[in-house]
Amino acid sequence: MTAIRITRAGPLATLQDAGRPGLLRHGISASGPMDRAAFERAGGWLGAAGTTGIEFTTAGIGFVADASVSMAVDGGAFELSIDGEAKSWPSRALLKAGAVVDIRPGSHGNYGYLRFDRQIEVPLVMGSRATSSIAGIGGFEGRALKAGDVLALGATLPRGRGQHPTQAALADGPIRVIWGIHADRFSNAIRQRFVTDEFVVSPQLDRMGVRLADPLQVFADAAILSLVSDAVAPGDIQILGDGTPIVLMRDHQPTGGYPRIATVISADIDRFAQVRPGAPVRFEPVTVAHAQGLKP
Repeated sequence: MTAIRITRAGPLATLQDAGRPGLLRHGISASGPMDRAAFERAGGWLGAAGTTGIEFTTAGIGFVADASVSMAVDGGAFELSIDGEAKSWPSRALLKAGAVVDIRPGSHGNYGYLRFDRQIEVPLVMGSRATSSIAGIGGFEGRALKAGDVLALGATLPRGRGQHPTQAALADGPIRVIWGIHADRFSNAIRQRFVTDEFVVSPQLDRMGVRLADPLQVFADAAILSLVSDAVAPGDIQILGDGTPIVLMRDHQPTGGYPRIATVISADIDRFAQVRPGAPVRFEPVTVAHAQGLKP
């Protein structure tokens, strides 16, 4: 059996694939990679990759390969070494049996991805191998990876021509949003400040959501009402009872009872997921038609 043995894993290192879209009516969010574009790029570097990969966070990850296997990495900016030798980022490599891979924090980004030219052999749960942190299903025993876990890998997949790994351009500017279904519950003044004032990404972030600090007190005078819970979506920006904005992410709860002032558009949610704690964030409203015309 070909396998890798995890030697070090930071919090929230999980197995992810395309996720479980369409199951929200059953109380299961889609999950999947926090930065879908980076996950897909890593597969593209290989030419053929298993549908399941490893998502790791700023603390990085380490593992040992017990047989020859090709891998590729992308997402954020991390420091990669193989058998103690520094490698470029993003990168692809053919690992020999016994190869020691170590990924450490780099200059930016919250999430990185490991893809292999083999399938990671864990059971399908509701049509996906993605780990759902809120439901505790999928992935490796429904949980985050930890040191000592052994991930079995299937047969080598037929290879296409992989692309040469290149660093994706870093987009900047405000995070684009469409106004939410509860935007009219906030005054014109608050809505105006929501798109002109800065927020700050707080350290309270995970796959369920990202809390924002509100240093300019945009929502200090808002009358935040609890609502009848209804379905929510990734990118929804809820304003909690104490005025704290929280952006819902891939493992969001199925319903929410706080007003949603806006929703981060699909084309920008990957970029938002990579914004590190302490960094400022501004929002820019766009129309639904404009958002639908943008490439995710």
